[in-house]
Amino acid sequence: MMDLKIINGLVLDGTGSPGRRCDIGITGDRIAVLGDLGQAEARQVIDASGQMVCPGFIDTHSHSDAYLLIEPSAPSKVYQGVTTEVVGNCGASAAPRLGGARMASDWQAHHYPGTWATTAEYRQLLEQVKPAVNVVPLVGHNVLRASVMGYAGRAATQDEVAAMARLLDQSLAEGGRGLSTGLIYPPGMYASSGEISALAKVVARRNGIYTSHMRSESSRLIEALEETIGVGRETGCRVQVSHLKTSGRANWNKIDAAIETIERGRREGVAVAADRYPYISSCTELDVIFPDWATEGGREAELARLHDPATRARLRAELLENRAERSWGSITIGSTSAANARFRGKLLEQAATELGLEPVDAALHLIETDHLTTSAFFQGMCEENLWKIIAQPWVMIGSDASLRATSGPLSQDYPHPRAYGTFPRVLRAALEGRTVPLAEAVRKMTSLPASQFGLTRRGELREGCFADIAVIDPATIRDVSTYSDPHRLAEGLTHVIVNGRAVMSLGQLTGARPGAWL
Repeated sequence: MMDLKIINGLVLDGTGSPGRRCDIGITGDRIAVLGDLGQAEARQVIDASGQMVCPGFIDTHSHSDAYLLIEPSAPSKVYQGVTTEVVGNCGASAAPRLGGARMASDWQAHHYPGTWATTAEYRQLLEQVKPAVNVVPLVGHNVLRASVMGYAGRAATQDEVAAMARLLDQSLAEGGRGLSTGLIYPPGMYASSGEISALAKVVARRNGIYTSHMRSESSRLIEALEETIGVGRETGCRVQVSHLKTSGRANWNKIDAAIETIERGRREGVAVAADRYPYISSCTELDVIFPDWATEGGREAELARLHDPATRARLRAELLENRAERSWGSITIGSTSAANARFRGKLLEQAATELGLEPVDAALHLIETDHLTTSAFFQGMCEENLWKIIAQPWVMIGSDASLRATSGPLSQDYPHPRAYGTFPRVLRAALEGRTVPLAEAVRKMTSLPASQFGLTRRGELREGCFADIAVIDPATIRDVSTYSDPHRLAEGLTHVIVNGRAVMSLGQLTGARPGAWL
């Protein structure tokens, strides 16, 4: 007798093949059989009439590392059909965290069920809390660098690179799946290409992956792509370009050159691919607008510069010189401290008016009074380019978001809508004919990322694969989170199975948490 069978659904198996009517039988954590199971016995039956049945979605670009320890049921992700999260992106993993390394500012404000420093300790704590979803951990370059040399704004010495390589190798041995960089953030922004390649060689020896939030997604996009692909060419590492985009109107015309640069790398044998979220506004800390020198040395040094009148004046002058006046109108305030909560969801220019300040001074005020925790949405991308990027056969879907919840500690901030809506938004577009066909959209969320990240027996519905499955109502699937009301769960998911166990049934979380460290 099977443990579970799913009957009468339209099965999209994750390979890109057209959907077919088929039943699925599950025994333990695996798919045991596909076919006509009308007469087969099972302890539990899901009737998926009128619905589509897909492999569970793999969020290739997640930042849920620390938040999974707080809310292991992962509601914002499960309600999208996500069954696996690739965490530790953009150089900012939760572990390892040694020496002077600190957690990202949005993680620091929370309390955790234990402490950790190494990847092994983080893994042990995560397995104790038992997440609902599977976890694929990357090792962040920023925390490696900070663990070895703090937040120094300089090139690493040979000895320091060697120390980072040893810590990376240890972290990979303890379960990490690859290296991520965030080369617009301190301290990673100070690293040379040689430093990155030296670390990527460690990853290549363990058949891991290198993912990169590149040095530029705007004026130097092509040069950044060449650097990223060059790491793969030099080391043999698989390469993932994080959230591929052409940011800023002046750079929208670079889309074809960007795609060709990646295509050329692939023709030359580099295993390079990319991910993207289906929105035209990005989201990160507001102090990302600062020049490199202003963030050197870490949190305390950055705040000290804001407090010093002469240094603040220099910073203000450089911001006005380097940012076009109209660009201030493209910034919307996201998460803030409680003291500045009234500005959440408002344009920076509107906040400036309410404060009686110029936009540049409003930005400095918010960053200072929020103690560097202000986030912002930056509207600078092109809708046409967005869908052109997603249409590329080597582009997969990633939310670029931590999990959230509509109640509890993870409901108190002001996230980008992508945290709740990424995967349903792509599905809705496919169902309405606004992007790639539905079967191809599903492939981008399932077998494509499974292959790129080396996840065996995941991402497909076939016998012997792990039973990670999403059952979806095509009539109602949609994202409902907005920039003005972000904490809203997606609609249209009816059942979500992780490793053979239901974490959602009839649209409600079951409380089961069968996720695994992959």
